[in-house]
Amino acid sequence: MKKRVLITGGNKGIGLECTRLFLENNYKVIVVARDYKNFEFNNNDDVDKIEYDVSNIKGIADLVNKIGCVDILVNNAGIMNSIPYDNYPVEKMNKIMDINLYAPIEFIKEVSKSMVEAGSGRIVNTASIAGQIGHPDIWYGVSKAGIINATKSFAKLLGSKGIIINAVAPGPVETEMMNVIPEQRKKDIKSSVYLDRFARAEEVAKTIYWLATDSPEYINGTCIDINNGAFPR
Repeated sequence: MKKRVLITGGNKGIGLECTRLFLENNYKVIVVARDYKNFEFNNNDDVDKIEYDVSNIKGIADLVNKIGCVDILVNNAGIMNSIPYDNYPVEKMNKIMDINLYAPIEFIKEVSKSMVEAGSGRIVNTASIAGQIGHPDIWYGVSKAGIINATKSFAKLLGSKGIIINAVAPGPVETEMMNVIPEQRKKDIKSSVYLDRFARAEEVAKTIYWLATDSPEYINGTCIDINNGAFPR
């Protein structure tokens, strides 16, 4: 029987590349996303598509119960607003925290129940360099700092039960999210890295896949930087 991996936001960007990697390595992939327009794997028998908005925190427990046991969870879904801190609508603040922080925590809480029973499981969270050095979108940075802390906290809680949980913290990645970053900030970021380019989605996905499959079990509660030497400006 094929191992099962649940990927939130597995329909595009980093999540899409994660879906591709797991499929190439003979996994059954359950993708949770808001829509599947132009999704590359719409007709793949090894992909189960679930249309769901992860900002609906209250429904996640029922969703996970319907999905059933999985071997791997990849918490990848996320948003960024790039709204000035002194003019940030409350509803936007609440939504970014729901999607970027509260939903991943809820998925971990629910998915880990069957992992604890099985005595094994792996979880990888997509954080960001923003959670380490700050960000102009204050609540984006706060949410990503929170998911790094949650990764370490859950590793303390679940590590002794056979569950390995880590995070990745990419710098800017060539995905749709780049569209909300101002041009001057893009130039500043490029000038601060070694290769004068942004990360590619597949580079982040390869790191996520490694953490979810082959990394040593002693790597637990860790956040791996994927930023090519970026530093705050």
